[in-house]
Amino acid sequence: MRSKRSLAVLLATALTAALVAVIIPALSSAPAQAAGTGTGHLSTRGAQIIDATGNPVRMTGLNWFGMETDNKTFHGLWAQVTWRSQVDHMAQLGYNTIRIPYSDDALKPGAVASGINDYTNPDLVGLSPLQILDKVIDYAGDKGMRVILDRHRPTSAGQSALWYTAATPESTWIANMTMLARRYASDSTVVGIDLHNEPHAEGTEPNSTGSCWGCGDPARDWRLAAERGGNAVLAANPNWLIVVEGVSCPSGGNPNAWDDIPDEPCGWWGGNLSKAGQFPVRLNVPNKLVYSAHDYAISVFHQKWFDDPAFPANLPGIWDGFWGYLFKNNTAPVLLGEFGSTLQDPRDAVWLRELMRYLGTGTSGQSFTYWSWNPNSGDTGGIVGDDWVTVNQAKQSILQPYLIPPAGGGGPTGSPTSSPTPGGPGSCTATVRIDNSWQGGFQAAVTVTNTGTAAVNPWSLVFTLPSGANVQSGWNGAFGQSGTTVTVTAPAHGPSLAPGASASVGFTSTGSSTPPPSAVRLNGAVCT
Repeated sequence: MRSKRSLAVLLATALTAALVAVIIPALSSAPAQAAGTGTGHLSTRGAQIIDATGNPVRMTGLNWFGMETDNKTFHGLWAQVTWRSQVDHMAQLGYNTIRIPYSDDALKPGAVASGINDYTNPDLVGLSPLQILDKVIDYAGDKGMRVILDRHRPTSAGQSALWYTAATPESTWIANMTMLARRYASDSTVVGIDLHNEPHAEGTEPNSTGSCWGCGDPARDWRLAAERGGNAVLAANPNWLIVVEGVSCPSGGNPNAWDDIPDEPCGWWGGNLSKAGQFPVRLNVPNKLVYSAHDYAISVFHQKWFDDPAFPANLPGIWDGFWGYLFKNNTAPVLLGEFGSTLQDPRDAVWLRELMRYLGTGTSGQSFTYWSWNPNSGDTGGIVGDDWVTVNQAKQSILQPYLIPPAGGGGPTGSPTSSPTPGGPGSCTATVRIDNSWQGGFQAAVTVTNTGTAAVNPWSLVFTLPSGANVQSGWNGAFGQSGTTVTVTAPAHGPSLAPGASASVGFTSTGSSTPPPSAVRLNGAVCT
């Protein structure tokens, strides 16, 4: 389980297994003018990320974790909601990028993915972690989304201060990253890799054993390791962005108030890039470096700056010193790879609003991926609740003005490892029948026919109810409702809808049957 940290504290996350039968509607196309994800492979120009045509790109995304844990695949695949509908929901809310953490354990031969609901996600059962990753990447690309892979941990057991351990040496770290670079070399959905999550300090000076920046020790200098790893990845795939996080303390050691060694400024794990200006990462391929920082609220750890009488006016200066100066000086783009909160402390919401303002708006702002989509991050919670559907509106409302919906951009460009995603939009016809009505309720049936030339597998039906109507019971599929939108996923005994075949679902609902249910869609295709 992924967890957040202080300078020296790792808080364990708790796993939730709430299974609530609700689904989110499929996404319609995002407006063309919001093409913040750009076209083709990405590069950098000063502090700006640009697409293959030179247009500015801003990634406004989130993290979907699980592949770095013992499950070795995305969390939430156990829920009563399909994996595709989760990606649909992310895109519908306006997130254009998914940062996907993984551990090297998930890439081992014979690695087994677990925690998959064979009723809602039967197409994933029996697949390896990499095969599931392929499917998510393909589908995200269909949505115009981008993907950043994040080498989160050497093993699923937990985070490490250095980029290697005895069980996972540097050679394994590099070999696995270059394998992924080749696997997705022709798929511009995957824009790059975050080389190692949250390198940080261990021990205290002069006996530090953690990741330093610029200290010159090949066994501890994260800047030098990032050059070795980044250049190896670029040799395998020169199209990728190389994302390099900061450390916590540049010396690689935690502060010690009881010695006579002056304490240096230290920040969040992975969040301190204060030495990157003096000791920059040097890559063999130009315009591919993106620095990355992490920042969290007081609910994660009580950093001293939250107690400053000047709070929150002191925050921009802190961010400038740790990482923002690289962006403001036009040195390189900075991706805020993780930030999040439960919003339980009143200062958390103040912090989040200030942080979003600091990052800026539009395609000229700094890119970010919020932590996290998952509700089962113990010290931050998620964008969705334990049902993996219900949106935490307090968080979403703060983030929403800064999101650039996905449009265009990603997708396979000849990769032999990419394959068409089953169950995508086709063409269809639909009929709606009111079978009975009474004061305060009604019974209805919706029938849809696949008029396309390919099977829709698994099928998912979406329609709109009149205002105030709520489904009470349904049959011939798994029903879920969000607002006036109802989503019905195929039953396990009939997941596929062949060309020319029809499926009919019935339900009872409160409210009026006038106007009748409308706007029927089959896997995103509008039915006539």
